[in-house]
Amino acid sequence: MRRTVVVEGFVQGVFFRDTVRRLAVQHAVAGWVRNTPEGAVEAVFEGEAEAVERLVAFMHEGPAGAIVERVYEIQGEDEGLSGFVVR
Repeated sequence: MRRTVVVEGFVQGVFFRDTVRRLAVQHAVAGWVRNTPEGAVEAVFEGEAEAVERLVAFMHEGPAGAIVERVYEIQGEDEGLSGFVVR
């Protein structure tokens, strides 16, 4: 399963990307996460459906200190990513 997620709100400078990275590694999800120039956080997740859904659910809440205002999700075809990186 592949899901692209963009989160808007107060989501930069609150360890959002690092928390996503740690959760992705913990749940064996591949992909990446990055801050966008517009102030959002964007992530791509690939892996088992249940694990990807856990990360997507986290994106709706964010870490302590984050204020998630909007979440956009796009389902796509797996590209065979491996590992997880912060861009």
